[in-house]
Amino acid sequence: MQYSKLVDFFEKILSKNKRLIKTLFISNLLKKSNAEDLEILIPMMQGNIFPEWDERKLGVSTKYVIKALKLSTGFDDIENRWKKLGDLGEVAEEVISKKKQSTLFFQPLTIKKVYDNIVKLSSLSGDKSVDRKIQLISELYSLANGNEAKYITRFILEDLRIGVGDSSIRDAIAWAYLDTGFLVKCKECKEITTIENKCLFCNEKLEKVEFDREKYNQILEKIQAAIDVSDLTETAKAVRENTLDKIKIKAMRPIKAMLYPKAKDMEDAFERLGKPMALEFKYDGFRLNIHKKKDIKLFTRRLEDVTKQFPDVVEYVQENVEGENFILDCEIVGYLNGKYLPFQQISQRIKRKYDIEKVAKDFPIIVNVFDIMMNEGKSTLNVPFIERRKIIQSIVKENKGKIVLAEQLITNDIEEANNFYQKALDLGEEGVMAKKLDAVYKPGARIGYGLKIKPTMETLDLYIVGAEWGTGKRANWLSSFTLATKELKQIGKVGTGFKEKKEEGLSFEEMTQLLKPLIIEEKGRDVKIKAKVVIEVQFEEIQKSINYSSGYALRFPRVVRLREDKKEASEIEYIEELYKEQRGRA
Repeated sequence: MQYSKLVDFFEKILSKNKRLIKTLFISNLLKKSNAEDLEILIPMMQGNIFPEWDERKLGVSTKYVIKALKLSTGFDDIENRWKKLGDLGEVAEEVISKKKQSTLFFQPLTIKKVYDNIVKLSSLSGDKSVDRKIQLISELYSLANGNEAKYITRFILEDLRIGVGDSSIRDAIAWAYLDTGFLVKCKECKEITTIENKCLFCNEKLEKVEFDREKYNQILEKIQAAIDVSDLTETAKAVRENTLDKIKIKAMRPIKAMLYPKAKDMEDAFERLGKPMALEFKYDGFRLNIHKKKDIKLFTRRLEDVTKQFPDVVEYVQENVEGENFILDCEIVGYLNGKYLPFQQISQRIKRKYDIEKVAKDFPIIVNVFDIMMNEGKSTLNVPFIERRKIIQSIVKENKGKIVLAEQLITNDIEEANNFYQKALDLGEEGVMAKKLDAVYKPGARIGYGLKIKPTMETLDLYIVGAEWGTGKRANWLSSFTLATKELKQIGKVGTGFKEKKEEGLSFEEMTQLLKPLIIEEKGRDVKIKAKVVIEVQFEEIQKSINYSSGYALRFPRVVRLREDKKEASEIEYIEELYKEQRGRA
């Protein structure tokens, strides 16, 4: 497929706000794609080159892009243009359109050529690697027109942001390859549109047709189930080839962890989950999926491979878990002299690449196993929770201070439940998890099979997408951080909770060092930041607001901690649920 077709698609997507129209455009593009193109297209729609769990990094800074633009165009004022436009993609579009140098032979760019060149960037290191990277980028610029250059730049800098969510791609896969009955032809404008009251394109009223909503939802659920244990690309290929049933959960391929909404209190949990229910400590650590198939691999909630950072976890699993092919869901927590430690004590281990053995000794951990997704090659996702617990009891040999099962109580008595909850708090845990005994395991979903109960104000995980350079004694630090949801919808600013000194906790200096390489635009004291860093933010209330693109604002937000274990922010849908719940309580 020619790259220009993908660029046209991006432009069309950005010009529309309605999710259904965007999904329809995605569906149309998928229909026109062959199997080879599909593997490239779907990650590119998401703004990625590699799958989320892939460890490869492009290793390209804005400096490389600027040098490549100078080399390709002959313009020496790229930095000044960037300062003026604030978007290096727009600079590329401008200068490539006016470039002084031209190639002798014109060759239309294909998505494969763009993909191959960008992938090569990740494999280059050592002497002369910088020059080679600049040459690879420059080669693409020399073949591109202005509009194509804009999106090449955004891909390389991992800053595409076209507003396409995973659920839109999932629905588009169904529309492209299956007869869902959800698409109809408008008799007025002849466009294919969705089965709504009015045409998405000409706004004319549509004739009523029979539509089996239940069947349609079942199709989407089946596709989502495949995505949950693989990814969008593999699922799209399987739907296209009618082999969806062959997608199975596999060890060594990370899957998303099941999520849990919050209950108001223990009484609310019993009401929603039924009696009896299981209660487990909610540990103040971070989530790990432990995979074994010959070797052992450890994946975070962000699907990052952290096996090298935790040799002690690998050792504990090898020595104390029976089986050759399984996936465990665990929480690893700092643990010293018989006491649990706060999350911050071990968070630095996630990114550590050097002196790992020393750090492991200085910041020891304990593995708390609480669920299992696969056992001896067989999926346990649809096995009731109470039976999954029995499986982990049978294969995990508890070893005090190293690996244990999450402390659990099964009860239908509210007083007994509250006593267990208080015990967790007294030991320094965050609270408890309440779980439905017959619940299945639903990767990536927050659908009420279990609930979290904790005494603190509600928290959200949010991206930092902007900030301001401070004044006075904070003149060299970023502050007043702009927050955004997973969909990059802004929801407020936070400046409270950060420390002045690094030794006191998460500081302005630490945040500045972390965010500086991610700055993509500066105007005066204001900076725009690539959405990579996630922080946990506490708040008193969610309010409606016209000042932020999410439609909401947080009252009295306060940073709790840096979420190095998370790659994605909370979704707007979840925020809307919290807003409705709090209004209901009021």
